[in-house]
Amino acid sequence: SNPLLPLPVLQAAHCQMIKDLSACLLGQNLRVDCRYENKTDNPLTYDFSITKDNRKHIIQSTMGIPENVYRSRANVTMYKNLVCLHLQSFTTSDEGIYTCELKITNDYTGNQIKNITVIKDKLEKCAGFSLLIQNTSWLLLLLLSLPLLQAVDFVSL
Repeated sequence: SNPLLPLPVLQAAHCQMIKDLSACLLGQNLRVDCRYENKTDNPLTYDFSITKDNRKHIIQSTMGIPENVYRSRANVTMYKNLVCLHLQSFTTSDEGIYTCELKITNDYTGNQIKNITVIKDKLEKCAGFSLLIQNTSWLLLLLLSLPLLQAVDFVSL
């Protein structure tokens, strides 16, 4: 047998990776973007939590039960390769280490986890397009702002 033959890579096609975790402020609300590489159409489960004072609190999750204090203020929107957490009325008491954990059904790579430290004074404002994501009437907004957007390359969306 030829020792140079490559070993077969098992389940590489299913490997879904968290690529980027970022946070920004949209008005009074915190937005946490968990971007991942989407390699499969299998269902995605997520878990957003915050660790402060060495205690972990679930904010929104399909894997565990969110704490009421956060659940009532938080919602999650999902896109092709982005899971987006919105936390309303963000204050300094919401500062801490935010964790995004993703799991894809039948994905053998196990859970993907990424952390980001969120401090209010260090947060940047969200880019313009976040308004479209945040707002349910984004189509209306899009129509109203079409003259402004004509110069924008939509491929980058």
